[in-house]
Amino acid sequence: MDHSQAPQWYLYLLECQRGTYVGITNNLTKRYHAHAAGKGARYTRANPPLALLGAQPFADRAAASRAEYQLKQQTPDQKRRWAAKWPVALS
Repeated sequence: MDHSQAPQWYLYLLECQRGTYVGITNNLTKRYHAHAAGKGARYTRANPPLALLGAQPFADRAAASRAEYQLKQQTPDQKRRWAAKWPVALS
């Protein structure tokens, strides 16, 4: 394993049954599947995700956490506009 490159962190937005969900992770696919399986956050257990709308990469967890806080202050429409700039497809 190459330790010279730090793990990539992602800020992501989910479209859920009722509303949106913002989170961070260092493994986007694994985290999305956890949410979909009802093993994610309390909100996504009650409102299962319908789609991963977008994900922005960050160099470290601290930067992703700061961006997460800022995105959570936005309205749902603002969040969706942000996600449109960071489209993502899960493998």
